[in-house]
Amino acid sequence: MLNELETLSQNIGLLIAINERHQQARHALEEQLTQLRAENDAARAELALLRDERNALQVERDTLLAKIDDAQVRLNVILEKLPRGKSPYDADSQLDLLSGGTGETEATREAARNGAAQHGDTA
Repeated sequence: MLNELETLSQNIGLLIAINERHQQARHALEEQLTQLRAENDAARAELALLRDERNALQVERDTLLAKIDDAQVRLNVILEKLPRGKSPYDADSQLDLLSGGTGETEATREAARNGAAQHGDTA
């Protein structure tokens, strides 16, 4: 009977040790789960910020595209108003007028002003 009690005591001791290991493992897993949830929340918050930034960039892109379209329309209007026939100015000098080219001479600028003034009178 004493042997049986000793065996039971040892078995109870083993069960207690096993139970403690399981509890420690469970606590470790709970801590790991808490950390993973925190990382998940941080990732979701960062994703929301990135989505907001993406949406803002899309709005900015759309605004810039609208401005480009508007500028293209204005440029086409300007180009339509430019003389089309042969004149002392060739196509390159007309583009220089539009771009404000750096290779302009004083005579070219004066001629451009005269042409613009004449064009403004007829418009």
